[in-house]
Amino acid sequence: MPDFQFTADQPQDAGERLDRFLHARLPEHSRARLQDLIKSDHCRLNAKPTKSGAIVRPGDLITLAVPDATAVEIVAQDIPIEILYQDSDILVINKPAGLVVHPAAGNPDGTLVNALLHHCDDLSGIGGETRPGIVHRLDKDTSGCIVVAKHDRSHRRLTEAFSDRRIAKTYLAVVNGVPPKHEGRQQNFIGRHPVDRKRMAILYDGAGKEAITEWKRLAIHKDCALIQCRLLTGRTHQIRVHMKDGLACPILGDPIYGHPSKQKVQTPRLMLHAWKLAFNHPLTERPLAFEATIPPEFHPWTQSANLPN
Repeated sequence: MPDFQFTADQPQDAGERLDRFLHARLPEHSRARLQDLIKSDHCRLNAKPTKSGAIVRPGDLITLAVPDATAVEIVAQDIPIEILYQDSDILVINKPAGLVVHPAAGNPDGTLVNALLHHCDDLSGIGGETRPGIVHRLDKDTSGCIVVAKHDRSHRRLTEAFSDRRIAKTYLAVVNGVPPKHEGRQQNFIGRHPVDRKRMAILYDGAGKEAITEWKRLAIHKDCALIQCRLLTGRTHQIRVHMKDGLACPILGDPIYGHPSKQKVQTPRLMLHAWKLAFNHPLTERPLAFEATIPPEFHPWTQSANLPN
């Protein structure tokens, strides 16, 4: 259990909230994590229990004990995964179609998180638990690039990068039909469908959250089109909704938005692949770029496409 001790001896310290004071000195921990530690009695202000909103005054002595990360109940499982990149801060995975990202009701195990707990032996913990930090998610039947944080600091900085739209995400989708234009931009608002709560939909009158997808038609095969999608936001089912509601061309194999049995081509999976991911390393700021191998189900379309670099 590492212990930290600080003295409020700088002019800017006076009048600062305790949680902000600590966050400035321990940026590897999120403010939420520090607030939890203060609330759980791991912090002392002048040797007395305190609160996150306590005001720091000149000369105050602050001590903080950070417990070692605790083991989580999620079990490690030897599930094969393709690791595209790994260092002490992050991993980038090529997730296969059919693999759920995180345990939840209906999928208590057999997930990407279970696999990462087996394959990764240097997790220092997210929020005080020894687990990988899932920064963004891919639907179960979507394949491709996904980045995972190994500790709180990288998790927080990656989350900020996604929020600030500093992560470049490029997908490939095969849709039922052919959009009449070669390229375009879907910019609207997506939220929960007003009737079917399992689905998302384009909403109007200020409802939902802004969703932006730039798309380009790359190839046509059997009256179905290969579409490149560049996401500028990351809403739930964003591409699936934009292809179905925006272009009237749902993704092949989409059981929620596409009625697969009635589509022009029958496919064994949802034809959506997180092809490329680019961002600056959360700690070193070094530019990183990754590309997940295009699955063979896409080859009837990609073999005739002039894929951009």
